[in-house]
Amino acid sequence: MKTHWMTTAAALATALLLSACGGGRDADHTITVAANPVPHGEVLEQTRPILKAQGYELDIKVVNDYIVPNTALANDDVDANFFQHEPYMNTVIHVEHKGDPKYDFVKAGGYLLAPIGIYSKHYKRLQDLPDGAKVLMRNAVADEGRVLAIFQREGLIKLNPNVPIVSASVADIIDNPKHLDFRPNIEASMLPAMYRNDEGDAIVINANFALGAGLDPVHDPIAVEASNNNPYINIVAVRRGHEHDPKVEALLGALRDPKVQQFVIDKYKGAIIPVND
Repeated sequence: MKTHWMTTAAALATALLLSACGGGRDADHTITVAANPVPHGEVLEQTRPILKAQGYELDIKVVNDYIVPNTALANDDVDANFFQHEPYMNTVIHVEHKGDPKYDFVKAGGYLLAPIGIYSKHYKRLQDLPDGAKVLMRNAVADEGRVLAIFQREGLIKLNPNVPIVSASVADIIDNPKHLDFRPNIEASMLPAMYRNDEGDAIVINANFALGAGLDPVHDPIAVEASNNNPYINIVAVRRGHEHDPKVEALLGALRDPKVQQFVIDKYKGAIIPVND
């Protein structure tokens, strides 16, 4: 089955609707996955021949969005999605859709680590940011602690030690001597353009969007999060009760194939790190 390369939420929703109406999905032999284009869609493409040899067709629904993949999974339009880390998934389940049984997702397995970076047009180090510097961030509470941990590591702020990093937010900053102006209200896909347009002193960009915008997530940022003991591994998410379905296990096995792992190493050169979790 041909891959659908979509770039908008509306396009994916239309594709899923047509698939449902046309009955084009062979539920037994097609694995349908919603994913972001880079790196997730590119990595999934490498699993296609591996899955084909096991009798499965791979149908990738690619969308440059962080909302639609979970909506598609909740609506049973896809078997899995591959774009998010577990803290973000838990926010979707327990905060954004609390009590909605359709959003009862679980992690089937973790595969990629995409270290988040901080970019600046004017400063070479975080320590060089001036008093009152404007820091633009993605509008996701699940990523706030992740980003703030970098600033704390570099000695620019202090966070409440009683709050776990995965739960921390701007409200948990207890010391900010440079009065940095953190603005966690930007749609993630807009941040690369805001960096290019020089709209902030520091711009926090997820690696997948940085790659999609032609940035180098290894060498272009002025600071990058640590990869050791990092809880923000990108996961394959499924509806609860389906984590051991043969199709899901086949997909996870294909993602962990040494050839696919080597593709990640060769293609992304440290911007994306293969993980078996």
